[in-house]
Amino acid sequence: FGEHQREEVTKRREALHERLARLRMNAGANLAPLLRDEIWPVVGEYEELKRRAGVLDFLDLLLLARNLVRDNPVVRRELQERFTHIFVDEFQDTDPLQAEILFLLSADDPGESDWKRVRPVAGKLFIVGDPKQSIYRFRRADVSLYQSIKRRLAAAGASIENLAVSFRAVPELQEMVNAAFAPLMAEESDTQPAYVALKPFRDGVDSQPSAVVLPVPAPYGDFGRVSERKIEESLPEAVAAFVEWLLGRSGWTVTERDASQERVPIRPRHVCILFRRLNSFGRDVTRAYIRALEERHLPHVLVKGGSFNEREEVEAIRNLLGAIERPDDELLVFASLRGPVFALSDAALLEFRETLGSLHPFRRIPDDAPETVKEVGRALALLRELHRGRNRRPVAATISRLLAATRAHGGFAIWPTGEQALGNVMKLMDMARRYEARSGAASFRGFVDELEARAERAEAGEVPVVEEGTEGIRIMTVHRAKGLEFPVVILADMTCKETRAEPSHYVDPARRLAALELAGCAPVELQEHAEDEARREREEAARVLYVAATRARELLVVPAVGDEEREGWLAGLNPVIFPENANRRAPLTRKPPGCPAFGDDSVLVRGPKAPLKEKSVAPGTHRARAGTHRVVWWDPSLLNLDVRETMGLRQMRLLEADSERTVATGGIRAWQRWRDAREAAIARGLAPSLRVGTASELAAATDTQVPEADEVALEEAARIAGRPHGLRFGTLVHLTMLRVRFDAGRDEIVKVTAWEARTLGADDAEIAAAAQAVARALAAPLMRRAARSLELRRECPLVMEIGGGVRMEGVADLAFRETDGTQEFWTVVDFKTDVDIAPRLGEYRKQVGLYLRAIRKATGLNARGSIFLI
Repeated sequence: FGEHQREEVTKRREALHERLARLRMNAGANLAPLLRDEIWPVVGEYEELKRRAGVLDFLDLLLLARNLVRDNPVVRRELQERFTHIFVDEFQDTDPLQAEILFLLSADDPGESDWKRVRPVAGKLFIVGDPKQSIYRFRRADVSLYQSIKRRLAAAGASIENLAVSFRAVPELQEMVNAAFAPLMAEESDTQPAYVALKPFRDGVDSQPSAVVLPVPAPYGDFGRVSERKIEESLPEAVAAFVEWLLGRSGWTVTERDASQERVPIRPRHVCILFRRLNSFGRDVTRAYIRALEERHLPHVLVKGGSFNEREEVEAIRNLLGAIERPDDELLVFASLRGPVFALSDAALLEFRETLGSLHPFRRIPDDAPETVKEVGRALALLRELHRGRNRRPVAATISRLLAATRAHGGFAIWPTGEQALGNVMKLMDMARRYEARSGAASFRGFVDELEARAERAEAGEVPVVEEGTEGIRIMTVHRAKGLEFPVVILADMTCKETRAEPSHYVDPARRLAALELAGCAPVELQEHAEDEARREREEAARVLYVAATRARELLVVPAVGDEEREGWLAGLNPVIFPENANRRAPLTRKPPGCPAFGDDSVLVRGPKAPLKEKSVAPGTHRARAGTHRVVWWDPSLLNLDVRETMGLRQMRLLEADSERTVATGGIRAWQRWRDAREAAIARGLAPSLRVGTASELAAATDTQVPEADEVALEEAARIAGRPHGLRFGTLVHLTMLRVRFDAGRDEIVKVTAWEARTLGADDAEIAAAAQAVARALAAPLMRRAARSLELRRECPLVMEIGGGVRMEGVADLAFRETDGTQEFWTVVDFKTDVDIAPRLGEYRKQVGLYLRAIRKATGLNARGSIFLI
C-alpha cells in the first residue's frame, strides 16, 4: 500500500465503513416517516375498496368482534351468560385482540369493558399452551403476551400445571431435544419461557438410529474453504439420496400416530422435509430438492411452494395460451412451437420463416410448400382455430382441446417427472375453472394475464402428485408443520440464517407504536430498540428450531458439514450432534444397528486445496458433547448421488423394454376397448332416464293429460278499473300476497308492498294499486277461509312422478288444510293477475290440476283447487 502500513489502511477502511453505515441509518431514520406519509393514503384506499365491495378481511373480523363485545354491554352480558366455560388450546398463538375478547367473555363483572382490569370468573377460563412453540410473532402472537397473561392469571388465583410427558418422540430424541434447548431457554423472562424438560412415554428402538447427521458430500469451494454455494448445490442430492435409501433399502420401521403399537415399513408419506423458508431473494429454495426427488421417482407433496410457475410444463402451457390470445406476438408463437408440446426443430422454424415470413397463425400455407413447412403450418393452424373459438368456450375446454390435438399427455407422461407434470397441467385446468367461476366471465385474455401475473409474483403452490393422507414425501416450512407430526423429519436448507441482519420492526403496545422498516429505511424508534429486537428475534429463532426438532416421532435427520460447525438456523443443534473434538475420529462403532458399514470420512469431495480429514467427524455412532443420547453420522459415500435421468433415456428404456411391440400392441387394443366402452357409456348417459319439467311447462304442453283440471274453480277479487298491469305489477302483487299477514291492516300492507317494490323498481302508482289489490284479495271469502284453516303453507314445493319417465316439480302459491264438518281436505290456490285470463285459463287449470294430484298422492286427503284472479 505504498508508504502506508497495511494495518493503517485496514483501520481507515473500517472507519469509513462505519461512517457510511451511520450515514445510511441516519438518512433512513429521516426518510422513513416521509415514506409512511407518502404511502398512508393507500391504507385509506384499501379501506374504501373494502367498504364499497362490502367485504371484510381477517383483521376486520377480529376488530369488529372485539368492538362489539367491548362497547355493547348487552351483547357482552348475553355472551358471558351463554358461555359458562371457555377452553383455549394453542394459546401461545393468540394475538392481543383474541386475548381481549377471551378476557371480556370470562369477566366476573359484566360491566367492566377494559380487559386489562378484568378478573375472570373462577373456573371459567381454561388455557393450554406451549410458549416454547410461540413462532407467530410476525402476526402479532408474541410470546410476551402469553407470559404476561400467565402471570396475571396466576396472580388472580389460577393454577399453573406443567405438562412434561411427550407422547410423540422416542426417548433418544427427547434427550437430544432437552440437551439442545435447556441452555437456550435457561431462565424465565418476559420474552422467553424457561425450558421444561420433556419426559418419555414410549419405549425406544435399538435396531435402528433415532438421530442421524447427514453430512454435506461436497461442501468445499475452489479456494479450499467451505462455501455456502457448494452446500446449497450438494445438500439436496444428499437428502434425496438418503430418502431413496431409507425407503428402498433400509428395512427400518416406524409407528403411526393412530396405531402407535404397530411398526410398519417406512413409506413416502412418513417422511417430511422441513424448511425455515421457501424463497430466498426470489429463488425457490425447494426447487433443487424437488428435482432431486423427481429424478429418483419419489412422490412428493409440496405444501405452498413457488416452483409451480417455473416448471417446464407450466411455462409451456402458459406460452401456448399467450400465443392463442396474442397471435401477433411472434416471440410467444416461436416459444410455443419450439416448446415441448409441438417440439418443432429450429431448422423447421427457420425454413418456414425464410420461405414464408413471420410465424403468424393466420398465414396461408401454399399447397406446394415443403413437408417441413407444412408441419409448422399445421401447428399454426391449430393455434388459429383455438384463437377463433377462445371466447366462445370455457378456458379449460381450450386447454383440453390443445392437449388432445397435440397428444401432449403422452409426451408429459414419459418425462422423468411425468406424474408431477401431468398433475400440474391438471391444476392449470382447475385454475381456469376456478377463475371463470370466480369472475363470472369467460375472458380468455383475463386468465392469460392472471397466469402471467402469478408467474411474476411466484404465486401458486405446486400441485400434489397424490392426495393428502396418501403417499408423498411432505415438503413444507416449519411454520406450516406446527401442530403436525411425522415419523421421519429431515431438516433442510442449512445455509438459511438464524435471523435477519437487522431487525425489521418494533412494537410498543403501551404507546400504541409500531415502527416498521420501509424500503430499507428504519425509523429512529426501531434503531433505538434494535438490540432488544435482535435479542427477541434470536429467542424466536430458538423456538422455531424447537418446533422443527419436535415434529419427529422416530427419526430426526440433521444436515451438517463434517469438518466444521456452521452458523445458521440449525446452529442450535450443533452441541447435540457434534462430538467432542478429541473424539471426532473415534466413533463408538462404524456399523450402527440397522446401518451398513461406514468408511472413515464424512466429506466425499474435498478438492486439492481442501484440508485433510484429520479434523473431520468420522462416520459412525457418536456421543454428542451435550446430552446422553447417541447420534449416527452417515457416510456420504454410500449414497446414490448425481442421478441425472433425461427424457431421452427414459423414452429409450421404454422402447427397449418392448422391442417386440407386444406391450405396445396390447396397450393399443386396451385403449381401443376403453374408447369403445367410454363412447357406449356416453351414449347411455345422453339418453335421459328421467325428464324433469315444471308444472307450468307440462301444463303448456298439448300432450299432457290432466283430468283434474276440470275440478279447478276460478274465483275473482274486485278490481279497480284502469289500474297498472304488466309483468312487474303482477310480480309485485304476487310477492306481497306471499309475504303479508292475512289479518294485516292497510298500513302494514302498504309497508310490505313498498318493501317488495324496492327490488323490482316499481313506482308509487304501482305500489298504491298493488296494495289496494292485495287488501281486496285478503278480504275475499277464499282468503278468509285460508286464515281460519287448520294448516297453511305458502309457496308449497311439490314433486311428483307422472309416468313415462317424467317428474313434475312446482311451487303452489298457497295450500291450506280445512274441514267442512265431515272430512278434512286441502285447498290449493294459484294467484293470477292477468288482464285477460281467458286465453290461458285452460293451461292454468291444468297446472293447478297437477298440484291437486300431487297433494292427493302425498297426503292421502282429497284436494280442491282454485285460480284466484286478483
